Amino acid sequence: MAVGYLPLVRKPKLAIRTLKTRLQKFLADAGVASRRAAEKIILDGRVTVNGDTVTLLGTRVDPMHDRVSVDGKPVKAKRKHYIVLNKPRRFLTTRKPEGEDDRAIVFDLLPKEWGNLFPVGRLDYDSEGLLFLTNDGDFCLKLTHPRYGVSKIYVALVAGKVEPPLVTKFTKGLMDKGEKLIAQKVRIISATKRESVVELELTEGKNREVRRLFESQGIEVKRLQRVKIGKIKLGELPTGKWRTLTESEIKSLLSEKL
Repeated sequence: MAVGYLPLVRKPKLAIRTLKTRLQKFLADAGVASRRAAEKIILDGRVTVNGDTVTLLGTRVDPMHDRVSVDGKPVKAKRKHYIVLNKPRRFLTTRKPEGEDDRAIVFDLLPKEWGNLFPVGRLDYDSEGLLFLTNDGDFCLKLTHPRYGVSKIYVALVAGKVEPPLVTKFTKGLMDKGEKLIAQKVRIISATKRESVVELELTEGKNREVRRLFESQGIEVKRLQRVKIGKIKLGELPTGKWRTLTESEIKSLLSEKL
């Protein structure tokens, strides 16, 4: 077994999607050109689908079965990758640090050939836990845009004793730097005079939202871990390790209506 990932039990013959996609989007996803440039390629009569020239922008194709060519050369859909990473603390959720920044990045933990992936949302430098990486823009949009309301659950270790009134304040929402911060659910797991463990469920994903909620009340966050996105739990995945999402997990994330 190769070091760096957990074994994956695949479920063959389970379709993720059966819907066709617009031809210009297929060409863009395959790396032929941008979506707008792909539209011109189609209008110029340079694209064939199953041997027939297509010039209609509304044309839809089945990426798995239709034969698409541009200027007589076959075009294949890029294989989509969906990765689950248990991000460690002190790793940047970025592809390349800016300037002279030599801090470690999450891509240092992945195979080099996956440099074309991008993070689905972010976890700040000192936060850890569940992070998805993919090359599927639609998947990324579904999990990060507030209109879809995909839940994300965090566990925070904070200084001091958290009292129930704080739960009410967080779930009602509060203003910070012109933004309303709000948690859908808050649960105090444990609380002592020295420190408390609090679980929070959020759906909007504003920048550093959990930390800002506590900081607005003068509470220090000692450790912050994301443990669940949608129906996918971090589980027993070791820190710094990754695995691929199963087809059933991808399907559940794409079809969730939370």
